[in-house]
Amino acid sequence: MTEPIRILLVDDHNLFRESLARVLQAENDLNVVGNCSSARAAMTVLERERVDIILLDYDLGEEQGATFQREAAVRGFRGRVLMVTAGMSDRDIVGALENGASGIFLKTGTPAQLVEAIHQVMQGEPWLDPKAMQAVISAATGKSLEPSDGQALSEREKAVMKGIFEGLTNKEIAFRLKISETSVKASIQQLFNKAGVRTRGQLVRIALERREQGWI
Repeated sequence: MTEPIRILLVDDHNLFRESLARVLQAENDLNVVGNCSSARAAMTVLERERVDIILLDYDLGEEQGATFQREAAVRGFRGRVLMVTAGMSDRDIVGALENGASGIFLKTGTPAQLVEAIHQVMQGEPWLDPKAMQAVISAATGKSLEPSDGQALSEREKAVMKGIFEGLTNKEIAFRLKISETSVKASIQQLFNKAGVRTRGQLVRIALERREQGWI
């Protein structure tokens, strides 16, 4: 039997956090191992518990989720981070993805959608709420590198990139393109190499910056 996904909730709104904890705990393959209102309390949980994914509110009252995100990484946390937020600025969304967040989930979403997002992120796929994706597109600026032959994408890489933007899994991209999942993974690794990134969230940001170069 597969072990349940171990979740840490970090949100300063007690009613929302307690309600969410009950919803997630009702899922057979999810286990809420920590339920915190502050970054300090969450860090204590990370020191004593194995955590697979942190559901992190960006605005923690006097604290910012991004600060906790960076500190957790410095202290060795290598799990996933899914921002669960009422709203973030375009710059903050891009910054969260640059710092390694696996996705942005808006609190206007349903519990079922959040469960789906958790599973998708744990499979290594990014989750960007459509509204958050629009914010990322709006935030993309002219920071892209100068084009060169080594940065140009092949037709297959463009097709794979399109699938990533649509939120498809490797298996779904492979089915659409009628190629093996191994080929999809190889193309994604090539995209990572060309973009100089390590995560799909970072790849999405770079692709947006390079849209004039035909990346999307």
